[in-house]
Amino acid sequence: MITLSSLDELTEAKEVLKTLKAEYPVLFEKLQDMINLTRAFQFKYYYMGCLIMGEDPGEHTPKFVYGSVLRLYKRELQKLLADADIEVLNQLFTDFKNIGYSKISLLVLGHAPESLVGSSSIQ
Repeated sequence: MITLSSLDELTEAKEVLKTLKAEYPVLFEKLQDMINLTRAFQFKYYYMGCLIMGEDPGEHTPKFVYGSVLRLYKRELQKLLADADIEVLNQLFTDFKNIGYSKISLLVLGHAPESLVGSSSIQ
């Protein structure tokens, strides 16, 4: 999925993430853990975002992955989805849908909004 993001959108998302981290530290930590796991498994951030939002990841579903790895990943995802404040995260993903799950993930990992401006095919 190709997304086009403005600096204003990315900066606003970064501020919302900063607020999320301050007001919902446990939820933010679970999200950060999930993003790191996604990265470690070399899955697409779009895949993770779709699973969080209950969307069909379609072609972004990992291929050639052991079933045990996918089960482990989904078990870890359930810890995030079971959080009492998951609706806050869902709202954030909805509000910044134009930015894309990948760029939101990179912002969580500490990337500067300026480094993510423009079109991107990060998935």
